[in-house]
Amino acid sequence: MSVFLGEILAHPALAAADPVLHPLGVVADAQPVRWVHSSEVLDIAPLLRGGELLLCGGITLATATPAKREDYVRELAQRGIAALAIETGGALPEIPADMLRTAEEYGLPVVELREVVPFVGVMQAINSILVSESVGHLQQADAATRAMAAELAHGASLDKILAVLAGITGSPVHLTSPWGVTMGSAVPEGWSSGVDADAGEGPADDDGSGPGAHGSPAGGAGRPGKTVVSVDIPVRGVLMGRLEVRVPEAADVALAQVAGERAVDILGLALLQHTPPGLHALAGAELMRAVLNSAPEWRLEQLAPAAGFPTDSPAVVAAIHAASPQEVRGAVETFLSSRRIPCAAYLDDAELVVMIGLPCTDTAGERRQLLESLQGLAGDPDAVIAVGPLAGGVAEASWSLAEARRALEVRQIRRRNASARRQYPARGLVVVDAEDSAVESLSLTCLDASAREAFVNRQLRAVLEHDAQRQSQLLETLRVWLDSGCNTAQSARELHLERQSMHHRLQRIFELCGGDPRGTGRLAALHLAARMAGLP
Repeated sequence: MSVFLGEILAHPALAAADPVLHPLGVVADAQPVRWVHSSEVLDIAPLLRGGELLLCGGITLATATPAKREDYVRELAQRGIAALAIETGGALPEIPADMLRTAEEYGLPVVELREVVPFVGVMQAINSILVSESVGHLQQADAATRAMAAELAHGASLDKILAVLAGITGSPVHLTSPWGVTMGSAVPEGWSSGVDADAGEGPADDDGSGPGAHGSPAGGAGRPGKTVVSVDIPVRGVLMGRLEVRVPEAADVALAQVAGERAVDILGLALLQHTPPGLHALAGAELMRAVLNSAPEWRLEQLAPAAGFPTDSPAVVAAIHAASPQEVRGAVETFLSSRRIPCAAYLDDAELVVMIGLPCTDTAGERRQLLESLQGLAGDPDAVIAVGPLAGGVAEASWSLAEARRALEVRQIRRRNASARRQYPARGLVVVDAEDSAVESLSLTCLDASAREAFVNRQLRAVLEHDAQRQSQLLETLRVWLDSGCNTAQSARELHLERQSMHHRLQRIFELCGGDPRGTGRLAALHLAARMAGLP
């Protein structure tokens, strides 16, 4: 059976920390834990798999901005970790209220460790128990895989192959297309719908998004019940299906996760027999792999026509980061196909990459309309879509992707450096235009860190010293004002300042910078320095 959060908190190694679980009402015994890990790095989420209990000493959180702490909690929740445990006292007297609010919003249990315990000892004690559990799960999952392979060899249907998995996990299983169409399903022998009223109804009652897609209890933290374990099934690099194991409260979530992951190859072979991907899809996947690997231009031009892209076709490449990338993929591809816009997509770990063809006439206008249309897409509310600059042909696709990724990096830097008063949307799909961060991209690729720092100091030394000494936000005020085209009223609204306060700030900035830069050649230099400040 799985090891649950409640058991871990009661273990002597962690009980000595006097743990308190937030928010009130969380049912620790309904939260399975796959592993215990510790880290002070705030950008740790991409390195986690989901199901971890993450231990944090709180040192970096104590000095982080509210926006960075919110990002930290949201990213961990989207990654599907079991819980976040934070040590309080010393540098961090208590867990910040904004962190607890964000954690409750996203369904992430937070454990306050009110006494100091050695994290190394906690990990050794708990992970040894988890390893023993994992060995048993692997043995059961391998037995299921062998039985599924035998059924496949005898020409069994998808339902019959899935029945083996349903039997070993004690849970209903569904195999759907990436867009939710049921391709096969099975329930354990003797299963009664009364045990779980909606377990056999197909995927319509749970879209696989949110914590449930990572193995957390569906319906939010602290509410015991059905858990949905989702595993993607690729065939020759093309995503062909999604396996959903709907684990009831009494079943073992960890076993369902392991068995589902071990069944990927067998189910891929089964899908290849029953619904092989078309040549167009295979060509698109091969083209996108070449783009991701920065293949030579001749190779991209060789692959493009079979995927529906003339070699000289203008295109943009978008990098999409989302908790449920397949949900976003379905929305993007449905939108593009409805407009007869050629596209090719590839899911690489947690990043979805999409190349989008554009017409040869009014290309800039078509790209602008594309950005506006993507902003209105339904789907994962926490997705970020970065659209790269226009590539004159498929040979420049890798460059467009690199610029899109760099725009995501710049967005993270801006959010991390922003003051608490400059508010960003807490949730909602965000579309980022790589052309808006062209200055930062040029700086990161063409100037080394020392050259950037020297230029910024020459232009803005007095402003930077003022901010450091007085904890002011003059640099951010200057950047927002310059980005707005020196529009004082618009800048005041974005920074949530009274207009008079905005004028006072600008007056102080002008005094420190040697006068009002408008109408002078210094305006461009100040803008460049303000955009470069804060880059790593």
